[in-house]
Amino acid sequence: MSFLIALVAVLTVLCLLNLLLVFGVIRRLREHTELLAAQKGGTATVSIGERISDFEATTVDGMPLSNADLGAETVAAFFSPSCKPCQAKLPRFVEYAGQLPGGRDQVLVTVAAEDAAEASEFVRKLSPVARVVVEEGNGPVAEAFGVQMFPTLLRVAPNDAGELVVTANRVRLDRALATA
Repeated sequence: MSFLIALVAVLTVLCLLNLLLVFGVIRRLREHTELLAAQKGGTATVSIGERISDFEATTVDGMPLSNADLGAETVAAFFSPSCKPCQAKLPRFVEYAGQLPGGRDQVLVTVAAEDAAEASEFVRKLSPVARVVVEEGNGPVAEAFGVQMFPTLLRVAPNDAGELVVTANRVRLDRALATA
């Protein structure tokens, strides 16, 4: 009988130890999730050289826009107002875009929002420096670019065949414009 009591005691201690380890793992996973959420920009999901599919959209200014309207070396950015890294990156991006040669015609920003009211703050800040498109979730522009996460910053340009392709899948906002 004392053998069974000892066995139950050992199993109880092992179960409690296992429970403590599980709680520790859960805590670490939450910390890592917060770190990834706070990461500015993350890993690009669009590959260099990837062709941009055809799309048609209308800017917030009422101008039609398609991939044919994007000229040489256009910066394409994708933001969402509900994304904390997007909110943190927005002021630096506005400053960066405002200094690009070619002005707002060389910058396309897509804001993924459920309605215009949600996107209004982003649109107000971005309109002076970029052509801005507001679309719900994964709309036609984000789908054409293959964007799966926010924020995503890309450089695109026509290739030798005239197709719009990704030339850089990461745009460093802290880098001097002369080297960008």
